[in-house]
Amino acid sequence: MNRSMEAHSILKKRGFNIESYGSGNQVKMPGPTADRPNCYEFGPTTYEDIYADLTEKDHQLYTQNGLLNMVDRNRRIKSRPQRFQTETREFDVVLCLEERVFDQVIDFLNRRVGTSGNPVHVINIDIEDNAEEATFGAFFVADLCDKLEKCEDFEDEIDNIITDLEEKTPRRNLLHTICFY
Repeated sequence: MNRSMEAHSILKKRGFNIESYGSGNQVKMPGPTADRPNCYEFGPTTYEDIYADLTEKDHQLYTQNGLLNMVDRNRRIKSRPQRFQTETREFDVVLCLEERVFDQVIDFLNRRVGTSGNPVHVINIDIEDNAEEATFGAFFVADLCDKLEKCEDFEDEIDNIITDLEEKTPRRNLLHTICFY
């Protein structure tokens, strides 16, 4: 919700054909306590619904912790959260912003019964889940995408691009693997 949508926003502004997804069973957002998150169903739930629900539950709390601001940004970008595992389109590159999500995406891609055999490069960039790191991370993701977009031979250059970025920004944990549709 935070990191992926911030990256989505930056990439969209730069003209990239971008989609963003969650990988869990439901949309989970902080609640009044750590053991009571706000949970929403993927599919029918819109960001408008989430915003209204949070406002009704505790406008002051969710304004103070920045959640309403984040959901407001999200609803300006797209109408609803989407789940990666229900998407039927094929992608050339899937970017994950947390290793747990990277593992879920790889597991899903490896378990599904593929038909096309087309490769998909799955890349993980660990970004801490707070507003400041989400913004810095989004620009890092945009730089990676710019470099990948400018490749003359994507398959041949991707490993070097990732290695160069890792050396320049050692605090980002970059992982890369190839899966198939």
